[in-house]
Amino acid sequence: MKKLIIHGGRRLSGEVTIGGAKNSTVALIPASILADSVVNFDSVPDILDVYNLQIIMRSMNVQSSFSNGELMIDPTGIVEAELPSTAIKSLRASYYFMGSLLGRFGRAVVTFPGGDNIGPRPIDQHVKGFEALGAEVEYDNDTVRITAPNGLHGTRIYMDMVSVGATVNTILAAVKAEGTTILENAAKEPEITDLVTFLNNMGAKIRGAGTDTIRIVGVERLISNNVHTIIPDRIEAGTYLSMAAAQGDGVLVKNIIPEHLEAFIAKMVEAGVDLDVREDSIYVPKTEKFNAIKIKTTPFPGFATDLQQPITPLLTLADEESLITEEIYPERTRHIPELNKLGMDIDNYAHGLIAIRPSTQLSGNVVAAAEIRAGAALVIGGLMSEGETVINNSEHILRGYDRLIHKITQLNGDIRIVETDEPMQ
Repeated sequence: MKKLIIHGGRRLSGEVTIGGAKNSTVALIPASILADSVVNFDSVPDILDVYNLQIIMRSMNVQSSFSNGELMIDPTGIVEAELPSTAIKSLRASYYFMGSLLGRFGRAVVTFPGGDNIGPRPIDQHVKGFEALGAEVEYDNDTVRITAPNGLHGTRIYMDMVSVGATVNTILAAVKAEGTTILENAAKEPEITDLVTFLNNMGAKIRGAGTDTIRIVGVERLISNNVHTIIPDRIEAGTYLSMAAAQGDGVLVKNIIPEHLEAFIAKMVEAGVDLDVREDSIYVPKTEKFNAIKIKTTPFPGFATDLQQPITPLLTLADEESLITEEIYPERTRHIPELNKLGMDIDNYAHGLIAIRPSTQLSGNVVAAAEIRAGAALVIGGLMSEGETVINNSEHILRGYDRLIHKITQLNGDIRIVETDEPMQ
């Protein structure tokens, strides 16, 4: 087990470069097993999720190598095999193997995935997509068994709710299905467009990514002929923008696609941060006065639920009470009691309402990361607080943030990671 130790109060300055998108990467890697050739990615973030996905693939005789942001995957010798439940349960995105295995073999057996505990995230919309394509789905304790005895066939599917996971899984299952699939009320996130770009470059026929209607004409083979560069991580970018605004004396955040962050940027500006938005970077100046704001999380292109926690510590610097309404995952509030241990004044109420009041006397304490983005909020809070902050269960943070220690150290932050024998809580 690992814990982060932060000595806060130091002002941040300099440059930080954002890595490839975690939420793209964890979909692209399972998607790669659909290929009938070696697949190569670059701008791959150095995060624990990548290593766990490699373990899962290795169990199927899929070879891979990962170094300096470059990931090679060779699925040409893939075999059907029982997937390692420990690795599956360590990250929720492992459920994308349901769609990719179904698309590859016409069947899949996957242990029910784990990942962050941020409230109920059922897979009913995933199952709806699979069944519409002609699959049969059975549950056996914590195992999902999916079979398509008569093959997969294109059809029209309307998602009852916008779901990134279900959209991705349906695409993965449908890309080799016979005929045309029309997926309506699809999620619009940039990571879905990234996945579709990867698949189309291998010969898939998918149109409409980035809109709420995606059309998929099934193909027999997918062959990779070039390296796929993963898009920059908009959530990592938003995290460093918040960090720089809260504790910075001038920070340039590089490798950003500003169009992916429009709702977040608008709220930062509304809060009083005079961002200099450039073509592929954003400069965050030192900010002396912050305004209280109201935020509501919604599906893309709205304010991302994954940026709700990272902006929370920043809003304690505002002159009045700020309000956040968490519409996506109302139970995503486990960062709040931990931030309060640092001296912040934050309350959460029913239906995902979070009230953030001005807090001036912050001091380090021992806290615990309950999930990736809650942990990111604690890192920002620790950097803002005087004295030492210890963040237990930091594996959660390292699952989602590329070279976190190096990047914060380069900005003049005092942060290090230590091993501990204590079990995760």
